[in-house]
Amino acid sequence: MSTDTATDLFEEHRPVLFGVAYRMLGRVADAEDVVQDGWLRWSAADRSDVRAPRAYLVRIVTRLSIDRLQQIRARGESYVGPWLPEPCVTDFGDGVPDTAERAVLADTVSLAVLVVLESLSPLERAVFVLREAFGFPFADIAAMLDRAEPAVRQLAGRARRHVEERRPRYEVDPASRRDLTERFLAAAGGGDLGALMELLAPDVRLVGDSGGKAKAPLRILESADKVGRFLVGVARQGIPDLTFRAVEVNAGPALLVLSGGKPDSVFQLDVADGRIQAVYVIRNPDKLYALAAV
Repeated sequence: MSTDTATDLFEEHRPVLFGVAYRMLGRVADAEDVVQDGWLRWSAADRSDVRAPRAYLVRIVTRLSIDRLQQIRARGESYVGPWLPEPCVTDFGDGVPDTAERAVLADTVSLAVLVVLESLSPLERAVFVLREAFGFPFADIAAMLDRAEPAVRQLAGRARRHVEERRPRYEVDPASRRDLTERFLAAAGGGDLGALMELLAPDVRLVGDSGGKAKAPLRILESADKVGRFLVGVARQGIPDLTFRAVEVNAGPALLVLSGGKPDSVFQLDVADGRIQAVYVIRNPDKLYALAAV
């Protein structure tokens, strides 16, 4: 296999490799680093007997992701306040033409599901991502992880049950979510508590991720009254030179809030039964740098 061919093959599969790494880590920069490390290993490897480049590359990136995740957890770093994944601009492009497959990819990259995946072991997370998001056969996953297939099936079943038990219920229809997002912007931006209360589910949750580097609730807010009053309070305080931009992150509509043209925060909503079930607010500046170019 020539160097040019090897490069072309890697670039062809880069979106899948990043998709695996991001779902494993929930961090854009770490996922990009893992993919780059994967390229270095691929470029230095003896590729003469590689018959299935996609599976071979996914195996490399999956193992690197497991190692990175174990290192992150071993450091035991404390995080100030609730943690949310780094928002990732999503565009599945024309490489995923099937609507059902798009829906699966969208679901497994949502903020809500990625938060649940944080509670899995690295191996469980790897099996879940490879099986549920990318549909690899159990035999292939077993080979990638150097595990027996029955053990991989057990890991998959345990991970799936864990995710289903904790997965928030939300509407995946983008039109419904976009409509409520626009109405939310009008009500929250105008400080209209009455209009907000009509949009919020009674048991709505607001999860704010600041990492201690910006203002956001240090605990999850629960109930329409608490969430509504918090949002109205934010609107009344005001943000200098405020502008909004509609973006798609983690396969759903979101609002990028800019102050002086620079990313200040990202709001995304979980919607079900015509009401907002959860509000995710990401304000940690370390997680917003990639959105500056959006």
